[in-house]
Formats: sequence, C-alpha cells, structure tokens
Amino acid sequence: MPSTVPFTNNFPQADIYTLLAPDILHQLIKGVFKDHLVDWIKKYIHKQYKNGLDQVVLNDIDRRIVAVASFAGLRRFPQGQNFKQWTGNDSKALMKVYLSAIEGYVPSEIVRTLRAFLEFCYLVRQNVIDETSLAQIQDALNRFYQYCEVVFRDENVVTSFSLPRQHSMKHYIDMICLFGAPNGLCSSITELKHIKAMKEPYRQSNRNEPLGQMLLTNQRLDKLAAARSDFTTHGMLDSHILADINANTERRANNTPHAPASTFQDQGHPDGSYEEDDGAGEPDDIDPIVVKAHVHLAKTIQRNRACTVLQLGEEIHIPDITALLSRFLFEQQHKDDETTEWLDVPEDSYPHYDGKIKVVNSASALFYAPSDTSGIHGMRREFIRSTPLWRNEAPRYDCAFVSVGPETGPMNGLEVAHVLAFFTFDFKGTYYPCAAVHWFDLVEDWPDEDTGMWLVRPQFDQQHQCGISIIHIDSIYRAAHLIPVYRKHFIPTHLRPYHSYDSFHLFYVNKFADHHAFEIAS
Repeated sequence: MPSTVPFTNNFPQADIYTLLAPDILHQLIKGVFKDHLVDWIKKYIHKQYKNGLDQVVLNDIDRRIVAVASFAGLRRFPQGQNFKQWTGNDSKALMKVYLSAIEGYVPSEIVRTLRAFLEFCYLVRQNVIDETSLAQIQDALNRFYQYCEVVFRDENVVTSFSLPRQHSMKHYIDMICLFGAPNGLCSSITELKHIKAMKEPYRQSNRNEPLGQMLLTNQRLDKLAAARSDFTTHGMLDSHILADINANTERRANNTPHAPASTFQDQGHPDGSYEEDDGAGEPDDIDPIVVKAHVHLAKTIQRNRACTVLQLGEEIHIPDITALLSRFLFEQQHKDDETTEWLDVPEDSYPHYDGKIKVVNSASALFYAPSDTSGIHGMRREFIRSTPLWRNEAPRYDCAFVSVGPETGPMNGLEVAHVLAFFTFDFKGTYYPCAAVHWFDLVEDWPDEDTGMWLVRPQFDQQHQCGISIIHIDSIYRAAHLIPVYRKHFIPTHLRPYHSYDSFHLFYVNKFADHHAFEIAS
C-alpha cells in the first residue's frame, strides 16, 4: 500500500508539531502514565513473578495504595487500582501515590523511570516556567528515556517506543517557548462545551425523545445569557446594587436595623479563626495580598475534649505537657530577643500555666499556590485535621510543614511534624493559638536517589521518648503528606489509612501530593 500523505504535505510552511498544543491530561496523564507505564509495570510483574506470585504482588500493591494516609484533596482508593473505568481524576490521583507502592517489587530503573515522568508532568504544569525550569524539564525527559528503554526493552516488556503520546513529550519545550506555560491545558477544555450543550440538557430531560427538550433547554439558557449581558450593559448587576438588595432582604427577614455590609477583614472570629467546614481548594474572594502562608484555627470549640492542660496531656498521651507549655511560653516571650543570654535561663524559671484551654479539631492554611486549583490571584486554602473521630469513622491526625530555619537549608528550611492537637489559651492577657506536634527527623540531607523524595522518621531521644513540642500556629506553613516506605514488606490486610503514621517507622515526604508540595519539597 502507498504511504499515507498527510494533509500538510502541500503546505511547506506548516509544521504539524506546532499545530498540536500540549495536552497534559490526554497525552501525559491518561496516555503515557495510564496506558503505557502502569500497563508496562503490570506486564513486567507478570513476567518476573511466576506460579501465582504475580497476583500476590499486585494485590499487595493495591493494599499499599489503600493504606496511604488521608490528605486534603487526595482521592481514596478502597479497591486499589482496580477501576472499572479509568477517568482523568483516577489517573491524576493514582500518580500521587503509585511510585512508593511499586518500590521493592520492581528494579530501581523502573522507579527512576516513573519518577522522571512525574517530575516532567509537574514541571510542565507550573504556572511560571523560566530557563531553569526548562533545563529541569529537559533533564527529566532525558532521564525518562534513559531508564525507560534500558529496563523495559531489555526485559522484552516493550518492543517499540515509537508511540505518538510519548513522542509528544519531546516537543513540550519548543511549544512552551513558542506559546508559554501550558498550566493544565488539555483538550478537555473544549469538552466543557459539549457537556454544557449536550450532557447537562440530556440529564434535565425525561429521557423520552430528549432532543426537543434539549433544544428547548439550550434556547432558554441562551436567552438567560443574553438577558444577563443586557443587564450588565445597563449596570443592573453592579456589585453595590446587589449588596444593597441582599442587605435589605436579610434585614427584612431578620427584622434587624440597617447596618453596612462587612468586609472580609471584619468577618469571622475576632482572633481570625473560621467556622469549620469540609474539603480544600479555592478560598473565598479576598483582597489579594500574596503571602507565603497564613494559618487560622477553627472557632468551633470541642466541648467533649480536654478543657485543661493536664486533661489534654492525658488525652494525647503527653505526661510532661506542662513542662513543654512552660518552654513554649518562655520562647514566645523571648522570640524577638537577638541575644543568646536567655538560653542559659534554668527551666524552673520558665512561666507556668496549667489552666483552661480550648481545643479545636482543625486549622485552615491559606497560601499562594497558582499552579494548583486555587482562588483569585492564586490563593489556595486547605485544612489540617487533628481529631479523634473523623466522619464518625476513625481518628485523623494530619502532618504539616513547619518553618524552622532559613530557606537555604534542607527542604527549603521546612520540617515535618505530626499534629497531635490544636488548642488556644490566654496567659497574662496574651492570646496563644498553638499546636502540640511530634517531630519527624530527616534521614539524610538529600532526597532519596530513586524516588527523589525526602526520607523522614519519627523523632525519639536517647531515652526513646517522642520528640514532642508545642509550637505557635504562625510557624505552620501548610499540610504535609507522608507515605510509608514499604520496600519488600507485605502489608497486612487489616491496615487502614488511619493506621499509617503509627504503623511505620520510615516515610517519604510526598512531593507529588500536589503542585505546590512539589515546588517546596523538591
């Protein structure tokens, strides 16, 4: 048969590779990751493990995925990776936890292949890409092909790497230089029009001869859109007009006197706390002042939890909590002292407090994360949980990044801590929002060579006592996600996500939890 002649053959100025925009979802996530790498890894396991052991290994990989601790915005996989139908969200979520799940059952070359691919995906997804980022993208691409061809070709898992979706990765740098950062660009953007015009009107029909009903729905939506445009042109939808209408409506409903609408800074609790809700993602529309991070405690006081310092110590199993709190108060009183003389003060001279406290179950972290799904001007909000009962199922105690040193240090001056409790108290007229945390120590001053993630372990002193401190919430940056280092150990069938942080002694700091975590933990 004659070769197929592309339609661009007679257009000498046309370059097909500049006509195809980067499609992160379909080319990289659903293409290279789901259709290629995950499938190849399964084929490798079937070739290397015989006599039914291959299924045992795959089942254990599923249990590893199930056992990953909860995290804001991280999808749960109760059945592992056995999806009836893969969606884009399934693939994105599995990418965040798959690397550590396969480690130990596959060679380091496969682990490094997957690591290089993940780093490529997260780098091209960044909101801003400079020359340094382009060099990192090229390095990740080189490492991907270096390790990919070595292990999968040598083991006869794949005979050819001439795959269009993988080949598209080689053109990302050129496309970024021509058109800018993709920042989540994919063909599903045009799919949204199909959803609005076809799928949603169909769902609103009675499914019996739905075409006429769908057309009528679209006509009405078009008329509403035209009316809104006309109202906007005549200034009928200005924010101050709607605010007055809403204020008058609420005043009549509540039978309250007229009062000016409050600004964002006036809302909420006087101490800046918030009413606890669920989930993470876009914050409310706020005056966009870009800050590194800002943390507030929930204002919902937990009446069924500890009410005094000693009761809290019993609840979270910290017998010396009064001594820790005294040290915290002493450090807070001298936090602006530039000398070091205060370090020599004996501990019996520290201020003492064992009175009433108020315990809350969560804190809200607001930080700048434009590469993730965020609100106005790139501000993102997430919740850090510390509760003995989450969704009436089990306890949930999240981890957090804590600023402890200069950004030039390991992990950009951040350390990881396991949050045991959030609480507040007043001491001599000063309000202290704080947290009791169990620290994690870095195993090495550089990330793991295979996975590219930092290794940490729970901190213990020479007497095997937990390294616990009380810190001010202003030192908390945002939530952190840890994944156990499984190696070749089989996971018990009864292990659940809420067992994760207590059942293992070595963890990866999951830099693939989201794009902001990738930026600060790489």
